[in-house]
Amino acid sequence: MQPLNPGPLALDEIQRYVAEMEEERGFSGSPMLEQALRLAEETGEVCKAVRKATGMPIDPASVTGSIGEELADVLIYLAAIANRAGVDLADALRAKEQINETRVWTS
Repeated sequence: MQPLNPGPLALDEIQRYVAEMEEERGFSGSPMLEQALRLAEETGEVCKAVRKATGMPIDPASVTGSIGEELADVLIYLAAIANRAGVDLADALRAKEQINETRVWTS
């Protein structure tokens, strides 16, 4: 597996890297449902890291990484789910934004 290049990464590069990383580390057989549950758990860890970074109390026994570390975990699981579902994240983002652009947003 090639290490990630320094500098900006395109979504397709991230998806390709995650696919290779999962294969190398023996995670490629994990079902999509398991990956989705792990994504939800990691999303909770992002919230906990935000609480910690903003001075809000968290369980002192809780082990929480930095916001960046937890967001990276979310991105990895997101790419893993997309790979299993055959979704190109860049294409999905473009398509979804076309829909969003037609919506009327209120606050």
